[in-house]
Amino acid sequence: MAAVSSSAEYNRMKEVKEFDETKMGVKGLTDSGITTIPKFFVQMPEVRSTLKPCSEDPAGIPLIDLSRMNCPDHRPRIVDELREAAKNWGFFQVFNHGVPVSVLNKTIESIKSFHEQPQVLKAKHYVRAEQSGVMYASNNDLFRSKAASWHDYVHVWMSPEPADVDQIPDACRSEIVAWDKEATMVAETVAELLSEGLGVAAGKLREAGLLATKTIAGVYYPFCPQSDLTLGLNHHTDPGVLTVLLENQVVGLQVKHGGEWVDVKPVPGSLIINIGDALQALDETIAAIKVVHEQPTEEKSKYYVHEEGRGVMYASINDLYRAKAACWHYSLQVWMSPEPAP
Repeated sequence: MAAVSSSAEYNRMKEVKEFDETKMGVKGLTDSGITTIPKFFVQMPEVRSTLKPCSEDPAGIPLIDLSRMNCPDHRPRIVDELREAAKNWGFFQVFNHGVPVSVLNKTIESIKSFHEQPQVLKAKHYVRAEQSGVMYASNNDLFRSKAASWHDYVHVWMSPEPADVDQIPDACRSEIVAWDKEATMVAETVAELLSEGLGVAAGKLREAGLLATKTIAGVYYPFCPQSDLTLGLNHHTDPGVLTVLLENQVVGLQVKHGGEWVDVKPVPGSLIINIGDALQALDETIAAIKVVHEQPTEEKSKYYVHEEGRGVMYASINDLYRAKAACWHYSLQVWMSPEPAP
């Protein structure tokens, strides 16, 4: 891409289009050895002024143990903990969730392997087709956002019309299929417990079809030479029902709570649950819409996998059987940040 000589000559759309056509992603920019990020990645001053560096404070989002959820003496407490976490945060971590550590590790490694393979191998998957199949690209909103964010991702639709398994990249194919099975189990378990906490039948969210549409995203945040100027992921809320998030052990994800940015501290073996806008809309006792973002780093890269559910709001939680939701989905995500740069 040509260097920008002055603001007057800068054509953002032209620069973005040229970058997208290279199919190199931000990982390719990092590998090229750049020391200055392209202008279209630079966040507006009003956004940069709100950023809070990741801290060493051990406090963070709620952490909930699911190990005794089927024990009559302990289940009510777990239901209460999930309800309070959903009400006050909309974000929480769960552990002893039943997914083998080996699956978590293999999933993370497979997403890392995909994003760190030679560009020529990844480029054949680079496409912008957001509603079906398999998509690998940099920023799903690259042409829509005011400023791009510092990440690449691979996105796979799992239901109701799953992508052809052969379309999923070799580097992560079997792991994505396995992750879908395990993360779906976690999502259904959390939905069941939340249903009880909201005062409806345990299986009502699932029976209403709110978990019928699934997507998986494997997102990669590489080393950034000017991490103070951009974001790994722009401020956003998840539009769906639930997001089940697996990340490697690098701090960067933050959630806005009480007007302050709070770090989501990685806990080995845990999974992060994000209550989406659609589920929040179903019951006003669930936390008001959360805003999250991902901080880039000059020392590490980050990667994650998630699976998410989306939907259209038609009714209250007590009217779910009559709701005619057209596009509910939930997502299973993996977020990845590589090891410290040499």
